[in-house]
Amino acid sequence: MTQETISSALDFAEKNLQNSINNLFELMKIPSISSEKEFRPECIRAGQYLVDMLNEIGFDAKLREGKGLPLVVAHYNNAESDKHVLFYGHYDVQPVDPLELWTSPPFEPCIKNINGKDVIFGRGSSDDKGQTLTFIEACRAWIKTNGKLPCRVTLLLEGEEESDTISLIPFMHENKEELKADVAFICDTDRWDETTPAITIGLRGNITGEVKIIGPSRDLHSGLYGGPARNPIVLLADMLGKMRDDNGHITLDGFYDGVPVLTPEIKANWATLGFDDKKFLGDVGLSVPAGEKGLTALEQLWARPTAEICGIHGGYTGDGFKTVIPSEAFAKVSFRLVGNQDPDKVWAAFEKHINSLLPSDCQAVFKKYSGGRGVAIDTTNPLIKSVETALNDEWQKPPALMGCGASIPVVSDIREILDMDALLVGFALPDDNIHSPNEKYDVNSFNKAIRSWVRILGQL
Repeated sequence: MTQETISSALDFAEKNLQNSINNLFELMKIPSISSEKEFRPECIRAGQYLVDMLNEIGFDAKLREGKGLPLVVAHYNNAESDKHVLFYGHYDVQPVDPLELWTSPPFEPCIKNINGKDVIFGRGSSDDKGQTLTFIEACRAWIKTNGKLPCRVTLLLEGEEESDTISLIPFMHENKEELKADVAFICDTDRWDETTPAITIGLRGNITGEVKIIGPSRDLHSGLYGGPARNPIVLLADMLGKMRDDNGHITLDGFYDGVPVLTPEIKANWATLGFDDKKFLGDVGLSVPAGEKGLTALEQLWARPTAEICGIHGGYTGDGFKTVIPSEAFAKVSFRLVGNQDPDKVWAAFEKHINSLLPSDCQAVFKKYSGGRGVAIDTTNPLIKSVETALNDEWQKPPALMGCGASIPVVSDIREILDMDALLVGFALPDDNIHSPNEKYDVNSFNKAIRSWVRILGQL
């Protein structure tokens, strides 16, 4: 692919920016709230809008039936290229409540000038209609200027990401040969800051559940039984406290099995980002670092697993006071996982830890919720190097190789079902208010994202 062909697509994208914004506005006007049944027809309408747009560009696009809302599947075949990419996105959006906090109607997109910057406001502007449209508009630029895309491209856009994804996984299982590609791209994440692009190379997995400790056969008067009678709250607090040692390490047997070691290259990349640990904690009213000693906050967030107590209760919690030793105590726990940690093994280690500390006259009852593995992308993959080059060419700055402390289940689903890696290349900003009132997406984010995808496709 010559620089001339890339430049012509970039020029088209720049000149066509207003039309691209108009296309986004038309999609944003459709209230495709997947979690509310009355908006189901609007979700289907949003999917059909994308099908019509992709067919107009030159794709073979269709609405495909799923167990719930339909999926948009579109193919562009370039027989001259042996490269094939899958792009995943979603056309549904979050509910808009509380409506009174919006400064403009959520489904009447508009551009406002905020501190000298043009900013798109409206539900879906960033998550994920705006980000999905950046890839589609980059494909338009390639086809309009060069007559074709530089590689084979498949788009898979679902309508249930913001609710109860029931269609996507069965659909991927049933159509794995059709969807399989060299790599999947997902544009549903942030860049590091306004001037620094990013590739997300790691996501934490998760396993959650709860434990109930049963002690005496009934609640007891603390004056008549306090001392000799076991207190389940005290017992549970002691058990949970012993999950960590004084250095912040998790003490569960085999907990760190599968946790990858950070490479010097990744550490060096993160060191250039200028992350301020003190400000990070100060912004939420804290000042004393916790977690594993000897690690930066970024290392803890992006590359290390955790054991968290997300809820604990037992006994009397109403107004006033009741002198009672409760018969039961409860806790909800969450483990964030990285690399190749096995969620089931981690949960089994938690149960073993609790049972090993359980007195013979007490019981422990466990309930495990759903979980998923973390994802670590091989940064030596040549495709990542191509994306790094493309982003550096557009932004004149190397991309941050970011981790992400949260979980994005579709990434591991793509890996497990379609047997390929997914690269998360997002262009949102952390203050885009996704899932909140006044969701936004900077016009510059939208423009630079289209241009970045033009370059990425060219590099491939």
